[in-house]
Amino acid sequence: MKVLPEWVTVGFSAATGARNHVERHIINSWEFNSSLDSKETKRKNPRKNVPNNSVHLKFKGVLLVVQKKRRIREAADSRNGKSVNGYIERDALPKRFSYKELALATNNFAIDRKLGEGGFGRVYKGFLKDLGRLVAVKKIFKSQHEEKVFITELKIISGLIYQNLVPFIGWCHDQGKFLLVYEYMHNRSLDTHLFFNRTHLPWKVRYKIALGLASALLYLHEESGKCVLHRDIKAANVMLDTDFNAKLGDFGVAKLVDPHLGPQTTGVVGTFGYLAPEYYHGRRASTESDIFIFGVVALEIACGRRKDRDEESHKGLVEWVTDLYGAGKVLDAADERLNEDVNTQEMECLMIVGLWCAHPVDNKRPSA
Repeated sequence: MKVLPEWVTVGFSAATGARNHVERHIINSWEFNSSLDSKETKRKNPRKNVPNNSVHLKFKGVLLVVQKKRRIREAADSRNGKSVNGYIERDALPKRFSYKELALATNNFAIDRKLGEGGFGRVYKGFLKDLGRLVAVKKIFKSQHEEKVFITELKIISGLIYQNLVPFIGWCHDQGKFLLVYEYMHNRSLDTHLFFNRTHLPWKVRYKIALGLASALLYLHEESGKCVLHRDIKAANVMLDTDFNAKLGDFGVAKLVDPHLGPQTTGVVGTFGYLAPEYYHGRRASTESDIFIFGVVALEIACGRRKDRDEESHKGLVEWVTDLYGAGKVLDAADERLNEDVNTQEMECLMIVGLWCAHPVDNKRPSA
């Protein structure tokens, strides 16, 4: 059945708000298909519209030359980074840096500037003289997927601004290299304080970190205007600023999803030991699988020990705390280094919430 009139116009329309404000609307891609029969054009004298062979051959020759030059230019642009840079709407993103600027800021990515390393790149400490600020520069590893990794993280993080996320400053695609620039976190990552430092974090700071991380997850899942699955919320990705406020970082494996479609089958990414059972075995990523990881990290904060199996009990952290909770001794799992420096009510609350979030059945877990 034909439902459209004989002539229609297809396009996009958007309001731009008040006259003294400016909005920018970006369409990354779109597609339109029609199954309607095209109307034949009536011509009184068809012969007048048929070019002679000479003109037709010349036109084909010019077209072939143009197409060849275009392919050569696109290949060169790809090597020089222009194709990716053109794909990104620069005006809609934070600052763009040159590779020279970032190399200078990090002392040419010196080994003593290295802050850490993940599955997709290394992070270096740098100082941008023009901005007068310390930064963390993530240099994506060279691979066949580097462009995809770069664009995925860039598209997601550039649209997120929240008090409990590591602030995104800018990006670079230059000389075939992909880099992302974030604000430097002076107190590094949560895992260094929980598992590596001789000194321990006091309880008030731990509880504040747990609340901040929960707030970040709520923002990603429900309050950002889009549903973002982080998929790797481990202690190493929870950064701490000068006041020990939690800032969730590293969106290298994050994914935008439609919450109305439910769990979505994806490739398994993240860190073993933090992965929800339904995600690890069935590859079903969802907000519930993110909640599971939060539960594990919450228990690490309270207990001061890693998720891995303990040499004495031969049990993982979640299993160990679950057994103590069943025996009515959940507070025995509290980090011994805290001594009397703990609010037992808050400690018990965090442990119970951690166990609830790390429930093996996804529909038994709370929402953010």
